[in-house]
Amino acid sequence: MALTFYWYPNCGTCKNAKKILDEHNIDYSSIHIVEETPSKEVLLDLIEKSGLPARKFFNTSGVKYRELNIKEKIQDASVEEMAEILASDGMLIKRPIVTDGTTVTVGFKEDEFRQKWAAK
Repeated sequence: MALTFYWYPNCGTCKNAKKILDEHNIDYSSIHIVEETPSKEVLLDLIEKSGLPARKFFNTSGVKYRELNIKEKIQDASVEEMAEILASDGMLIKRPIVTDGTTVTVGFKEDEFRQKWAAK
């Protein structure tokens, strides 16, 4: 099964992740996370499958995150509310997100990424 690779082409971390997928000839479809921001429903599914807290899907180092004071907004937010905020702007989403439909990874730590996706 092909992977789905949500990324932002100007992001160095995303480029590094893409390079690993390409080096290992891994079949994937790429989705520009800003031009085709995942819907609230897709994000809820990714959050659930990842097993991670919804907060881990926020790009906390991003300018938009700070400008919009998202840290304050999500303090007491439900998972649904967080997914809605994430779906409002792709720049708020931590990237890359990779999924095979069952497993989901968020962000990029090279060793973990290679172990999860390149070892298959």
